[in-house]
Parts: sequence; C-alpha cells; structure tokens
Amino acid sequence: MSPSSPRPPITIALVDDYDVVLIGVAHMFDLYRDRILVAEIDATTSLHDSVDIVLYDSFAQPESDHEEIGVLVNNPGARKVVVYTWNFHPDLIASATGQGAHGYLSKSLPARDLVAALEAVHDGEIVVSDPPPRAPSTSGLNWPGRGEGLTDRESEILALITQGMSNVDVARLTYLSPNTVKSYIRNIYRKIAVASRTQAVLWGVAHGFSPDHHRIDHWRGGP
Repeated sequence: MSPSSPRPPITIALVDDYDVVLIGVAHMFDLYRDRILVAEIDATTSLHDSVDIVLYDSFAQPESDHEEIGVLVNNPGARKVVVYTWNFHPDLIASATGQGAHGYLSKSLPARDLVAALEAVHDGEIVVSDPPPRAPSTSGLNWPGRGEGLTDRESEILALITQGMSNVDVARLTYLSPNTVKSYIRNIYRKIAVASRTQAVLWGVAHGFSPDHHRIDHWRGGP
C-alpha cells in the first residue's frame, strides 16, 4: 500500500453475553466506518470470522476468572484481543495482559479515543487506558436497565444477582468491597421498586438481565 493510499478499515468482532450491550457498542462506530468495521457481534467466544481485533465487553462477566479472554486469545480467528471495561483493578489488568490481551480500555473513552486506541493496538502497541475516575459511560453505550435509571455498574451488579450470585460472589468478581456491593444493591432495589432479592431476580429476568446467546452477522455492511 502506497503512503497516499487510504488505510483499509480495521475489522473487529464484539463479544459479550448481552445483545443490547453489543449493539450499543456497535453503534458507537457508525461515524467511523472508514476506520473501524464491525464484522461480527457474538454472544459467545466461538468466532465465525477472522478479524483484526476482538473487543471483549466485560458486562456482567466474571472478570476474576478471565477464562473467556484466554479462549479468545487462543482463537486463530482473533488476531488481537482487547478488553473493554470499567473495572481497572490492577489484578484484572495483569491477568488480562498476562494471558495475551493487547489492550485494556475504559468504557468512559469517547468514541474517537476508542477508535484511536484500537488503531494503536492494530499497529502493534499494548494499550492500557488510564484508570478513570468513576464517571458515567460514554453516551453511545447501552445496557439493560438504563431506561429505568440504573447506572452501568448497577446494571452489571443486578445482572450478576440475576445469574444467582451471592453478595460475596459479586464482591469477589467485581473487586468491590462487600459494603460497597450492599450499597449498590440498596440503590438498585430502590430504583426498580423491589424489596427482596427474589423480587430483584424476577425483575431482572423480565427486563433483559439474563444472558443472550445470539450472533449478528455482517453488521451494517461488514464483511
């Protein structure tokens, strides 16, 4: 390719268990399709396409395990793997990069900065975002419960509860203290107008907090 030739867009696959989350991320790239092309949206780690980068969204995933990251890194269809998350605990970053992830990026990044970070990863850099002060996710994202006023972190915690996790499990997986988890749960109960864990789980099941297992091919003209 000559210096004056336009650079072909980087192909990416989006991976997570929640369709609404992935579609929200995919929409962030709509204005950058000359630079980033979403080739696949998948709720599993078994890729169908070969792509330049897999962007692994950690919504309601057991991040302390990171089994999914290892599977993706070892997938021959994934040339590079990048984690997309709000959780910047040093142990999680070390685990991801130690398994071969090429990036660890914050969900608070504006779309233009996320695109630039993915381009840097594609060019061979290991990119780890600065740990952000806790702030709302970038406006292009979506998640279950957003319409009901739940923050992204509250929604992730409710998703874990809906999966049957105890408070101890949630604290361990999110690297939050038990008291912080309890505080989040109180806020969740208030926002969704429930008084018990059973009611919260039933509400979660009815409002999209159970994992999806779907795949979307060829997002908006992808290969």
